[in-house]
Amino acid sequence: MPGPRPSPATTLAWRYLRGRGLRSALTTLAVALGVMLVFGLNGITPTLVEAFTRSMMSAAGRIDLTVSSAFHQPIPADVLDTVTRTPGVAAASGEVQQPAPLVRRDRSADPGPSDAPSMVNVVGIVPAAAARVRDFPLAAGRALEPGDGEVVLLASDLAGRLGLRLGDHLVLPSSSGSTRLSVVGLLDTASVPGQEQVYVPLATAQAMFGLGDRLTVVEASLTPDADRAAVEDTVRRTLGDRYTVGGLSSNASLLASIQVSEFAFTLFGVFALATAGFIIANSFRTVIAERRRDIGMLRAIGTPRRTIVRMFLAEALLQGVIGTAIGLVLGWLMANGLFAAMRPLVRDMLHMEIGGATFRPGTWVLAIALGLGVTVLAALLPARTASRITPLEAMRPPVAEVHAVEAGRRAWVGVALAVVSVFLLATRVPTWVGVGSVVFLIAIALVAPVVVTPLARAFGSVVELLFAREGAIARSNLQRNPGRSATTVTAVMLGLASIVAMLSVVSSIFAGFLGYIDRSMGSDYVVMPGSIVLQQGNVGAGPRLGEELRRTPGVAAVASLRVANGKLNGSDVQAIGIDPVAYPEVASLEWNGTSSDAAFGQLASGRWLIANGIFASQAGLVEGQAVELQTPTGRRTYFVAGVGNDYLNAKLSTIYISQEMLARDFSTTTDLMFLVNRAPASDPAVVGADLERVVADYPAFGLHATADWKAEQQRTFDSTIVIFYTLIAALALPSLLALMNTLAISVLARTREIGMLRAVGATRRQVKRMVLAESLLLTLIGIAFGVVAGLWLGYALVVAMGAVGWVMPWSFPFTGVVVTIVVGLVFGVLASLAPARSAAGLVVVDALHHE
Repeated sequence: MPGPRPSPATTLAWRYLRGRGLRSALTTLAVALGVMLVFGLNGITPTLVEAFTRSMMSAAGRIDLTVSSAFHQPIPADVLDTVTRTPGVAAASGEVQQPAPLVRRDRSADPGPSDAPSMVNVVGIVPAAAARVRDFPLAAGRALEPGDGEVVLLASDLAGRLGLRLGDHLVLPSSSGSTRLSVVGLLDTASVPGQEQVYVPLATAQAMFGLGDRLTVVEASLTPDADRAAVEDTVRRTLGDRYTVGGLSSNASLLASIQVSEFAFTLFGVFALATAGFIIANSFRTVIAERRRDIGMLRAIGTPRRTIVRMFLAEALLQGVIGTAIGLVLGWLMANGLFAAMRPLVRDMLHMEIGGATFRPGTWVLAIALGLGVTVLAALLPARTASRITPLEAMRPPVAEVHAVEAGRRAWVGVALAVVSVFLLATRVPTWVGVGSVVFLIAIALVAPVVVTPLARAFGSVVELLFAREGAIARSNLQRNPGRSATTVTAVMLGLASIVAMLSVVSSIFAGFLGYIDRSMGSDYVVMPGSIVLQQGNVGAGPRLGEELRRTPGVAAVASLRVANGKLNGSDVQAIGIDPVAYPEVASLEWNGTSSDAAFGQLASGRWLIANGIFASQAGLVEGQAVELQTPTGRRTYFVAGVGNDYLNAKLSTIYISQEMLARDFSTTTDLMFLVNRAPASDPAVVGADLERVVADYPAFGLHATADWKAEQQRTFDSTIVIFYTLIAALALPSLLALMNTLAISVLARTREIGMLRAVGATRRQVKRMVLAESLLLTLIGIAFGVVAGLWLGYALVVAMGAVGWVMPWSFPFTGVVVTIVVGLVFGVLASLAPARSAAGLVVVDALHHE
């Protein structure tokens, strides 16, 4: 008995897809690319998470519970007693865990192995207590013992990367200069990348970091029958909200980063599928013009509208199924191919073993649902439009005159929206500016069909300089079907506008941050740690370094910066301690609004703070407002003296308070950075040499002439912008695909016309040049729209950044505009290659018989 026959809609859909292979291949490829990214990337991250977790658990030993300050500050030693007495705790160890940079004294010396870390995590322990919660399997030497002084125990693989053996010395910076540690033992455990640990006696670590008898963390193991959640809750209630209670805290950041990356990978894949959906929608909209006669004939013989809709949806579903299947295969190959290439590197450099890609059920569901769903949704609107075409409309040629009336109405709406967007931009209110930028893009899309014809005439003269005869034909093709041309121009505009907008924002940010440097780094010299993010593993200095800098001959003024952590409304905030009198003598802030240097004077009068822009925006702070800060010593009420930014902390939620209040409320007195001015009559070379000798005793710090440091930052900015230029290719890819789709469809729609040109003597070369000329003409118009829209969007984004506290001057991206024009033209040529080859390869007889 024969099986069920396919529906007419499915049969027609399959015939159209098979008969228009190039367009079908391009749209299917777009779906496959998006599915590949979603499926492949989500197959990579579970394996990485498993490998890191396995490595972390090996390093963590029997640690079940950790207690640390909610403000990233040292904690009293009696917290250890509180944890030890908690029911369910089997053993507890009070420790100091503090990152320390590995700084070479002789900067010209051999830097050592290329895989040597730039910093290590110093763990100060009481050997007997730590052995109850950690494992210390020895490969060589001995373990730490009671009574040990300046000695160190580290993993054998880390020792090899640092070029150390038993008896050698590891020199680390400390608050008083440096500490020379003798290697007494090597552990038979793998070090976790980014969390390389070295173990020293607790008293040694406390002396290194100027902690007195304080700790930074308490780690505990639980009894076998203990309820982890109940024990954590008991400790949390006993200690209060000034402490963080959890498990595996020292390594949770790595897992969190990987999980964030997994989410980012998913979003990236979804964005790729959304782009694929736009290309598919663009393709289906464009082919309606090609198939008007077919649709009209189907409607004339009585085909219902729902059959027309089903035909287009069936096409989309077939392409979605094929594209999704191809994408799943490509994603599997991508993930496993990447692991095959990474496995030796991970084994040698990260000392971990990784397996193959892991594809969870949710990953399969997500990839398949997005692959099919986006494709069908992208085709729905064109399908409904096609179903409304009447037989009479379908038989009427779609000439420009017929299109003009409807396009003219839309253009007037677009003009009105453009006027509205100008008023919204003039408000300079970030929310309204953002709405205005979207309205402006819609306005351009509505106006585009009307202005395509005059722009084609204007740019056509340029194209005809390169392609005399073919350029005129290409211009006629665009003018004959302005709707289809406008669709392509809009696609190109969106891709190129995003490029111009991004480069406009980047140029403005770089110009703004250079302004921040001039204001907040205005001293003659800077003494700073290796990382310019002040709390990123830097070791502070005690009072001796500041005193020596001030006593240096030729030094006129010295201001130091100190760093602690607090909370406001549950959100973390970095507290920078400054001297309200000394700091304005060597530097200032980039003030927002009505704030000024007068705010420094208020800091000297008690609990006043200056908030940086990003934090003031997040917390809704205004001058004079009273806020309640959570500090390590309790809740304290501060008043807002002003809002301003400095270069180093512009991207972090930061407040500036007096060093007196930082010591009183945050118990912090160590310096992390110094700004130094020399006397006007002093010799810069002599002063610089004297300062270099002072700083040489503190390997955690480096001396920089501020002018040289600024020049280095400028070079860093210049090199960084190359990364953004690299992203241009990714941003322009959707435009290339859309342009290739439209050109391919255009060639198919003009099959009979091309056959007539070939019949009257046009050569294959002339046909290729005609398609190339049309691509360049479309690209030039798209570039014009894209540059205008991109400048508008860039300005709107720069204004909107002011809403989050980043007040930046808008900078015209001259280089970005030039790069965008070049990229657009190159992609325009690339997009024409396949359609041009297809058009030139048409057989004359078959083309003349084409309908």
